[in-house]
Amino acid sequence: MEALGPRCPLPTAQGCSRPGRGTVLLVMMLSLLMYPLLRSLALQLHSAITGSYVSGTHSIVFINCLNEQTAKDIARYFWKGELEESTEILLLVKTRTSKISELSNYVRSIHPFEIPEVISLPIDQGNPLYLKWIGENVPRD
Repeated sequence: MEALGPRCPLPTAQGCSRPGRGTVLLVMMLSLLMYPLLRSLALQLHSAITGSYVSGTHSIVFINCLNEQTAKDIARYFWKGELEESTEILLLVKTRTSKISELSNYVRSIHPFEIPEVISLPIDQGNPLYLKWIGENVPRD
């Protein structure tokens, strides 16, 4: 029957004291401050286990170059241990977010690169008439 009694180790006459407001506030503040770190660790663990991508891990940088030579000087990269220099043409495709996976599969099926670059960025704002035009001209499914 003791299991159903109070959990306080002190005799009943002294009673159990509750944690003070300061303690509760401290625990809440530490929880809020630790949330981003704990969330990041959880996402990285999930990514490592499932092989999925963690949103925000990589970024796209747009660089304005005076000419093609400057762009070539900047756009060097390693592929299979070799330093590569190439001229690339950037193709911007506007579509529905729901179509990104289908578009990516299509590009991989016809692209000459072993690993073609296909990256999507959501459209946050824009010309309402143009965005309406995209919506009217790209089928839902």
